Amino acid sequence: MKKFHLPAHFYALVAMLFWGLSFIWSAQLLKYYQPVTIIFVRLVISSALLFAIHHFLFRAEKIAKNDYGLLILSAFFNPFLYFLCENYGLKYSSPTVAAVIIATIPVFSPVIAFILIRERLTGLSQMGIAVSFLGVLVMLIGHDFALDTDLRGVLFLFGAVLSALFFSVLLRKLTHKYSALLLVAWQNLAGIVLFLPLFLVFEAKTAIQVPVNSEIIRSFVFLSVFASSVAFVFFAHSIKLIGVSKSNIYSNLIPVFTAFFSYFLMSESFSIRKIVGTFLVIGGVYLSERTKGRAEI
Repeated sequence: MKKFHLPAHFYALVAMLFWGLSFIWSAQLLKYYQPVTIIFVRLVISSALLFAIHHFLFRAEKIAKNDYGLLILSAFFNPFLYFLCENYGLKYSSPTVAAVIIATIPVFSPVIAFILIRERLTGLSQMGIAVSFLGVLVMLIGHDFALDTDLRGVLFLFGAVLSALFFSVLLRKLTHKYSALLLVAWQNLAGIVLFLPLFLVFEAKTAIQVPVNSEIIRSFVFLSVFASSVAFVFFAHSIKLIGVSKSNIYSNLIPVFTAFFSYFLMSESFSIRKIVGTFLVIGGVYLSERTKGRAEI
């Protein structure tokens, strides 16, 4: 029987859809919990789910000892640093602003390529970076030229961008050796170990005092299953099939998904400034990606 294969770009598209929705699910949980608690719980659920699925589908597959260091390093950047920065950034900003800043990830891919492999920054890449930055500024600066968003949120979100870039480079070195399912399961487990001390010291006492309701359960399940499991497995698989740069192109859809669902699910208002800023960021991503047809990080 002929096997059915989904289009390679389908995996990246679905991953971005769930990551776009993750800003909304996280914002809902931030009404009840602090960022570390949210990350820790979603990683515990996701890791347990992925290891259970892997046990039944790829029982014989194991990580080689000489890859442990690279795996732990990649987990330090994502989920640890990335989720820490993203959730604190979301705490001090709105889902749409957070998603727009995260969407600059592919814009800065050529910068990382220049640092790591001395790949030349083209004129279009530099223009794309400038246009995207302009889009972010349009969203963040008010009519009186004062910062319209908490600076802490902006700094945390750009920290998440940097973490995601280094994670993508490290992940590429592992995707051709192991299944995406196993990689994400182990990275989430490593993330649990890294977040556990922070959770126990700073947030455990207050977290257990929160009365659980249907919104909390629903948001945790959606975050764990779709954003922390399916999305990361699909993204890792897309990197394996089409490479880092082409996979990251789809990041410009994250703010579109977030903006759409924020409007309908959270009644988030949208000004002309937000709309213009979003399109400028997406335009900057498009310009920078036009130069990546051949080279991959």
